[in-house]
Amino acid sequence: MSLGWFLIILALVLALQSLIYGRWGLSGLSYRRWFSTDAVFEGEEAEMVEQIKNRKLLPLPWLRIEARIHPSLRFSRAADLNIKHDEFHTSIFSLMPYTGITRRHRVLCMKRGCYRLRTVALTCGDAFGLKEITRDIRVDAQLLVYPRLIPADQLPFPCRSFLGDVTVKRWIIDDPFYLAGIREYRPGDPLNRISWKATARINRLLVNDCERTADPRVMIYLNIDIDEGMWNAVTDTELVEKGISYSASLAALLLEEGIPTGFGSNAHLIDDEKSPVSIAPAAGRDQLGLLLETMALMEIERSMTFHTFLSGEIETRTDPSDILIITAYTSDRMMEQVKRLEQKGHSVQVCDLGLVNPGGEQAV
Repeated sequence: MSLGWFLIILALVLALQSLIYGRWGLSGLSYRRWFSTDAVFEGEEAEMVEQIKNRKLLPLPWLRIEARIHPSLRFSRAADLNIKHDEFHTSIFSLMPYTGITRRHRVLCMKRGCYRLRTVALTCGDAFGLKEITRDIRVDAQLLVYPRLIPADQLPFPCRSFLGDVTVKRWIIDDPFYLAGIREYRPGDPLNRISWKATARINRLLVNDCERTADPRVMIYLNIDIDEGMWNAVTDTELVEKGISYSASLAALLLEEGIPTGFGSNAHLIDDEKSPVSIAPAAGRDQLGLLLETMALMEIERSMTFHTFLSGEIETRTDPSDILIITAYTSDRMMEQVKRLEQKGHSVQVCDLGLVNPGGEQAV
């Protein structure tokens, strides 16, 4: 066979295989990417799993998968994972017919937040690099990173004293001989609180009222405004993140004591830019999960000014509560709202983040 014919046949073979890969290279492929857990705390590790399957007779000499992932998720440097600019991640696969590969990557979660992987780009080609085809596919992988929980002795003094005040109040009020009055029975009231004499006298089910003391309610309010004249952009996100960690840590300690705890903020959630965050007090592990999930989903962007948010809370919070306001500043306007809350029967303390020293103490 002459060299000319050999080159012609070679060109036809190359063109044919290029045409085959161009048409069927990405067919019969399935790709999944997910996290091994739904949520972790800031500073902990999670595992990202990716799985690719070739469900056809045609082998794939190479398959490149590219995705953009937030730089706060730090991947271990693996031989099969190329990371550029801490943000663009590339995995390379080689697949024989009807085979699949599963890879696991350790991820260090550096910062609180909600991390979603929505799309990846799949690129494959023939063995000689004559043809490349790319297709974007949708994945629905999500990882929640909860705020870092701080030990009680490292919380700012106002938070520690607030926790102590509520706990002591709860201990004193749980005394069964301490009664605050009589009220009508509500669903969920224990039967041993029923006042049978009062019930028989007016022919309605009444209970001994220990609610304001035996079951204290706590609301933690976080102000993400850095100063009173702030525009929409938050300029000191690290200070706000510290406030979120204080809020989460205090809520966890209170709920561990069995104290119904709620949370509110003038920030908004990632999927709802117009509404502030407001979760009514409740007790139990489900409430802690809800609070941590909400704080993970929070964006450090305000939905309204803190003054507007607090005004709405003053009108809607009718049951007397113990309230802690965590804020980067205080002002005369804010203190007037604190007085309004106190006049409605609430107990209010303020933790000024701007005065908290690195050791957790608040300067005078």
